[in-house]
Amino acid sequence: MGVFLKTEILPECHLGVWEITEDFDTLYSMVNLVAVEKTKLDSFKNISRKVEWLSVRALVKTMLGKDTRILYNAENKPFVRGNTHNISISHSNNLTAVMISKDKRVGIDLEFMSGKISKVANKFINERENIISDPELSKFHLYLHWCAKEALYKICDKQDINFRDGITIAPFHPDEEHGHMEGNVINGNGEESFEMEYLQHDNYALVWCVKA
Repeated sequence: MGVFLKTEILPECHLGVWEITEDFDTLYSMVNLVAVEKTKLDSFKNISRKVEWLSVRALVKTMLGKDTRILYNAENKPFVRGNTHNISISHSNNLTAVMISKDKRVGIDLEFMSGKISKVANKFINERENIISDPELSKFHLYLHWCAKEALYKICDKQDINFRDGITIAPFHPDEEHGHMEGNVINGNGEESFEMEYLQHDNYALVWCVKA
């Protein structure tokens, strides 16, 4: 299927989501890899990991109109070669999501809502956060908290952050498909607040954040 969502959130700031229905050979034919990228691709033993990796390159190529070299730092945070863009990447099940911006910090997370999240909620929900009691919405609410924390963890470069207590999502009511939320991060650099946006697609939760 390929891209089913591609939009410009802000000038020079793009959001894209790719539904993976293609096989390895089809995705490989969509991108032009240099030697170091081929070596990286060959290092993955699992074919599904190879397909995910290729889907990111295919999606970014569609978003920017050209092949783009994506590298990773010591903390496994992705960056574009030459630091021409900030980028954030997420995979879950059959979807790949990317945010990319020339001049803004970005963070994105995507999760397939399997229904098992309530069993580990105490590991990432702190005492300042509230989950709705409505059983029809509580799973979605928990996944939005998880995705929001992952997105903020990424936008803050994964540096010196306690995932449960250092990231707090302000109380909000989870609308059915699309809405906004706010979060706060405390780490060694101090305290910072963020505005986030979320979207539900089928059984997926998607949260993203953009900040200068």
